[in-house]
Amino acid sequence: MGGVFIHGAVVDEETRCVHYRSERDIIAIRFACCGRYYPCIKCHQEAESHLVRTWKPDEWDQKAVFCGSCKQELSIRDYLSAAGACPSCGRPFNPGCQKHWHLYFEIGQQSGCPR
Repeated sequence: MGGVFIHGAVVDEETRCVHYRSERDIIAIRFACCGRYYPCIKCHQEAESHLVRTWKPDEWDQKAVFCGSCKQELSIRDYLSAAGACPSCGRPFNPGCQKHWHLYFEIGQQSGCPR
């Protein structure tokens, strides 16, 4: 997958997994705790024995989001401000993922989250 290895229960080359596999489920996230890409937190929890650490706002320039469509790594900041589509290829992301951002990224008033 473009030099990036996606861990977990991946079901296709666009990073869909057994937990989330709609047409728009095309991203994987590099977890701050282990540096490994997983399609979702459930895949991470099934494979790892450590706790998840969220990305802090001062780390949001790190490339930690992988678009399964165009195989580009995005910075967290670019992903969070992407308006629902990959800034590289334009493929739409699942809008429901925003409900889970707090599981991956430290979101809050002080974080500058683009909500």
